Amino acid sequence: MNQLLQIHANDNCLVALATLTAGNYTYSNSGNIEVKGTIPAKHKVALVDLPKGSVVTQYGVSVGRTTQDVSEGELLTLENLVHLADPTVIRESHYSWNKPEVAHFSDRTFKGYHRPDGKVGTANYWLFVPLVFCENRNLKKIEEALNKSLGYQKENNYTEYAQQVLGQTINQSVTSAITRPFKNIDGIRYLYHDGGCGGTRQDAETLLRLLAGYLHHPNVAGATVLSLGCQHAQIDWFKGIQKELYPHSEKPTIYLEQQEVKSEELLIKTAISQTIEKLHEANKEERKPAPLSKLVVGLECGGSDGFSGISANPALGHVSDMITTMGGSTILSEFPELNGVEQNIVDRCVTKGLAEKFISIQEAYHQRAKDAGSGFDKNPSPGNIREGLITDAIKSAGAAKKGGQSAIVDILDYTEPVVNHGLNLLCTPGNDVESTTGMAGSGANLILFTTGLGTPTGNPITPVIKISSNTELYQSMPDIIDFNAGEIISGEKSIKQVGEELLDKIIAVASGEQTKAMQLDQNDFILWKRGVSL
Repeated sequence: MNQLLQIHANDNCLVALATLTAGNYTYSNSGNIEVKGTIPAKHKVALVDLPKGSVVTQYGVSVGRTTQDVSEGELLTLENLVHLADPTVIRESHYSWNKPEVAHFSDRTFKGYHRPDGKVGTANYWLFVPLVFCENRNLKKIEEALNKSLGYQKENNYTEYAQQVLGQTINQSVTSAITRPFKNIDGIRYLYHDGGCGGTRQDAETLLRLLAGYLHHPNVAGATVLSLGCQHAQIDWFKGIQKELYPHSEKPTIYLEQQEVKSEELLIKTAISQTIEKLHEANKEERKPAPLSKLVVGLECGGSDGFSGISANPALGHVSDMITTMGGSTILSEFPELNGVEQNIVDRCVTKGLAEKFISIQEAYHQRAKDAGSGFDKNPSPGNIREGLITDAIKSAGAAKKGGQSAIVDILDYTEPVVNHGLNLLCTPGNDVESTTGMAGSGANLILFTTGLGTPTGNPITPVIKISSNTELYQSMPDIIDFNAGEIISGEKSIKQVGEELLDKIIAVASGEQTKAMQLDQNDFILWKRGVSL
């Protein structure tokens, strides 16, 4: 096995597949290079002499510029390389791509919940939606009551441990598990947030648009909406936004306003009683076979490492291409992590108008970041840098691999719903939870999440499958990682093989198999307030 990889034929740097000491190594089965000094796994080595000011290329695109002379075989670091992204132009494009073979998946189905608007859910949740943070306390009381009485409350396995540490007598009384009365309701979900009032009206509108996406999501059977009454985010405004964004969707919805009900106790009791009444109807829905064209899959990466762009992310790209070939939809988000690959994105847009919309959103976002004293070049986190992603362009070039090769059918701004089959781009930050929150709000009924360092991220209503970029992570964090793509790095399997195995996993989860995040009740929900978040 080679211990260095040249990702693209035009690259003038290599990736170390293992930690290397000084010596001669082969790469790409034919090349040979003398490595100077220790090269940590996942980091980059100069393939040729790179005088000061040289452009460094990886994945076939520019990813940095040297700030001092770097000799062939030397390590590329923060001390000798800075971020560089090529300029983007909108040009005549006749993009074509080779669709993957999908015959062996064309007749496959998943068992989902069919909705009246034609969408299919991979889960069946009842949702509690507070229009303002003032209702969070009431929401907590309702959650405690409903989850316990309906059998959705999970045990805290650390209570006994805490008692042992304190030297207390362990309470041996075991409360028998409550039988769930609603077998076809996967759970009750509660969207705690800190918005709805006190900020700008733009923030309130963004919140309502996001909440509308959750209420009308195919994984949601219906919702109970709680309002205080005096906040920016009014019930009537919320209803108007729902009609604007989801004119063909109707969901059973309970609206309760505390300043009308007056009594907090009455509000909570009414919310509980009316919700249980609605749950009896929602429980009548059962999983039924649905074609894979009904999948809307979000593509996310977080806690990335130097292997993400050559294992897990390309595997997602293959899955994305398979799903879009079969008539399904995928969503690529995180616009700061497309910095440096904009030209590829523009060339893949099916119309000039979409290319212009992408550039407009991207440039406006980048300018807001610069105005705040930051910029896309500040995107890599300390963990990214430690693991070999030392410029934003390096990180972006690998992150973009999640989108595969297919043409881009739509460019969506934050909170816009997916309406076209194929690969969609959604403007979100690179922040993991803000991004996954946004993708679920735009209609993703399942999310694939790659990581090289490990992250527990989940979502209240959309199953999140965690995919490791390396086998060591998969073995060391089995409680949060669902799937291993590290066999691509070891050479045991190809991107195509791993991608097809991942699609099998997707079908299982879409049919009701729980992910690790679901088992842990990891229900992360964070609104992007459209300020500068990278």
